[in-house]
This record gives sequence, structure tokens and C-alpha cells, in this order.
Amino acid sequence: MVVITLPAFNEESTLPPLLQAICEAMAENRIEYRVVVINDGSTDATAKVVEEMRETMPLTLIEHEENRGLGESIRTGLLHAIEDAADRDIIVTMDSDNTHTPALIARMVRGIREGNDVVIASRYRSGARIKGVPRYRRLLSRVANVGFRILFPTPNVRDFTSGYRAYRAGVLRQAFVTYGEGFIAQSGFSCMVDILLKLRRLGAIMSEVPLILRYDLKSGVSKMVVMRTIGDTLRLMLRQRLGVG
Repeated sequence: MVVITLPAFNEESTLPPLLQAICEAMAENRIEYRVVVINDGSTDATAKVVEEMRETMPLTLIEHEENRGLGESIRTGLLHAIEDAADRDIIVTMDSDNTHTPALIARMVRGIREGNDVVIASRYRSGARIKGVPRYRRLLSRVANVGFRILFPTPNVRDFTSGYRAYRAGVLRQAFVTYGEGFIAQSGFSCMVDILLKLRRLGAIMSEVPLILRYDLKSGVSKMVVMRTIGDTLRLMLRQRLGVG
């Protein structure tokens, strides 16, 4: 079983094409799956859109009454996904803004079934295709990832900040048992690095596949607050380096 978790905040326009693409990709690859949407206090019709799509695919909606941020949404989704999962099941995290291509899920699933605990859709692998991302965002991402590669060298990992990943359910369950509430300590976009570094400490086996990022399909403005994310990332680097994160 593959459980796809989608944190969503005001994604009424992007969820329908994304969910349809997920449905088609899973059918094409004959993958048993279900989707969990975490509606993080949206003020638009995100919940209504999800309810309508439930008639056509295996879909669960979890509601946050108010916006809690990406970290809390990821936590909610992962905890729900591992609740009934076998250790060998696979949990996928991806963005709800239709920038992540669902066709990659089959390749990521193969990577887990071949023995990896984590498979990352990476911007820094040969064959990756990035379309529509502003130049300054590319630069910030590259600088951050170079910093993480220097400070926290991890076999086979070049992209520490990508949110498009597949995990073996068992390694996530182990992480929640080991770290408890501290497993996902970051509320913003730096939560993805937080997760990866803590799984690294547990000795998780990781690999990457080339990411296809379609930022040109995104509607509306990015939800990332750049200066806050930079600050959170620098603090996370320091805490992890000191062994207190």
C-alpha cells in the first residue's frame, strides 16, 4: 500500500488536476494507494474540492481548524498514515500546488522496495527538470543544500530540502518512537530538513531520483516566507551541528 499525504492551504484550483494526475499515475502503474489531504485551515473551497473528489478515488480529508504551518501538517499526515500501515508500506509526501509530477511516484516506490528507507525527488540529480522557479529561489536552494552537504554529508543525498519524498513506513514509526514530539520540531518549510537529518541519525538508507518540478503550473503566490525560512534553516543547521536539535 502507498499512502500519499498532501498538506494543503488554499489549494482549491490546484488540487483537482493534481488528484486526477495521481489517480491516473497509480492506475497506469497498478499501485494500490490512498490519498490523505491535510486541509491546514484553508479559507477557500479546498475542503469542498476534496469532498467532491472522494467519489472518484480513495481519499481522506483531515481538517485543521486554523492554519498551523507545513511542519504540523506533515506531522498530522505522517501520523495518520503510519497508524494502520505495515512497516513495509510506503508513505509519500508531496506538495498540493501541482508542481510535483505524480508520474515519479512509481519510480520512488521501486526505490523503497529495492531496500531504501527514503527516496528523495532531487533537483540535483542528472535528468532533473526544473521549470518556472525564480532565479533567486534556485540560488537560495542551491546554497542551502551545499551547506547541508558539507556539514551533514549523507550517502546518496544531494537535496536536503525537497518535500517530494517516499518513506518506508517502518522507519517513520521508528522515528516517532525515538524522538516523540521532537521528531518534527520545525513548523515552517525547514521541517523537511529536520525530518531528513533525524532519519540520518537513525541510520536510514537513502537514495534519490531526478525531480521534475513544474513551478509554472503553480497558481497564486508561494506560501514560503523566504526570510523566515532562511532564519529557520540557519538555526536548524546550528542546533543539529551542536547536537541539540
